[in-house]
Amino acid sequence: MLDQARRRTLEFSRRLKEAGIPLAILTDQSSIAYLAGFWGYLSVEFGRPTFLILGADDDPVVVTPLMEFELVSAMTWVDRVVTWTDSGSMRWERVLSETLGANPQTIGIETHSVPAIVRNFLVESYPSVQFKDVASILGEQRMIKSPEEIDVMRKAGQIGGAMMAAAQAALAEDIPEYEAALAAINAGTRKAAGFLTDRGWEAFVSPMIHNLQIMQSGRDTAMVHRRASVKRLERGDPVYFCFCNMVEFKHYRLGFDRMFFVREASDEAAHVQETAVAAQQAALAVISEGAIAEDVAGTANEVYRSAGFEPGYRTGRSIGVSYLEQPELKQGDKTRLQAGMTFAVDGGITIEGKLGGRIGDSIVVTKTGFEYLTDYPRSLLIA
Repeated sequence: MLDQARRRTLEFSRRLKEAGIPLAILTDQSSIAYLAGFWGYLSVEFGRPTFLILGADDDPVVVTPLMEFELVSAMTWVDRVVTWTDSGSMRWERVLSETLGANPQTIGIETHSVPAIVRNFLVESYPSVQFKDVASILGEQRMIKSPEEIDVMRKAGQIGGAMMAAAQAALAEDIPEYEAALAAINAGTRKAAGFLTDRGWEAFVSPMIHNLQIMQSGRDTAMVHRRASVKRLERGDPVYFCFCNMVEFKHYRLGFDRMFFVREASDEAAHVQETAVAAQQAALAVISEGAIAEDVAGTANEVYRSAGFEPGYRTGRSIGVSYLEQPELKQGDKTRLQAGMTFAVDGGITIEGKLGGRIGDSIVVTKTGFEYLTDYPRSLLIA
């Protein structure tokens, strides 16, 4: 992983130079993980930003809180790690300024993900500097995954499969939603642990599955991102699990969704769910190298309309070290798909105040079609 991160950084530096950007400051955790190979457990929400500074012709520098020095140094390939402290004369503002050097003329930043405290500092401290957005440059580089990245994402898919199986097994009448969520979290953590060792860089990769489980049951399935609660399941309830912010391995994130029914499904609920599955499968059927992103979405939308539903979702999003990368499978995105791109591809219908039907899988585009990264039955699922 670290050898790949080093090579990616060299390639990104080459692209910066080609674009005429001599210096870039990266603050997004997923970008830093992709290039420098490390990520932390504290972030800017604690008032503690971390920076990766890249010069087109200079060695990279990491600027991080002093308390994170040991972890960062153990995980990254970057040789120069500079630290700052919460108070006193070595706060991050001073350390960052010293690291950037005197009178930079142009600085590349990820415009839409720079924390406000960092943006404000840069604008106030460097009023004559031209800031250029480098997010699209790095985003384009991240579109095509290497075989090693795809292998990591396949493992993430297996983790998701273990979670989904445990979630389904936990469903029964009168159990609270959170119990099924706990079963998924425990199963995913144990599966992830089986892929890790306690040696080298991997020793600092946690297997723990975390974040609040997106889960709804009954009429609450109309609330797409409601979280697991103390509500108890009833016979005939549709139960929706979304693992999009939970299935993660070595900082690679997948999309993975399934709908189950407790003991039985009503005719209406079954029709909604089967239409969502049909839309997803129609979209998948046209995915291959050369397909246009918005055309994939258009194929799914035709299925919704023919069944009497109005499209309300994008059909898919690119995935990788962040939850949302580029391109997206939606109207207006004219990107031509290439082998090695990875997507979460969804089918989704919501009937307001009543119920929903949803399914989602992660896939990798191939020359002639696609391959699943997640695998679980796509039929009507009765628990």
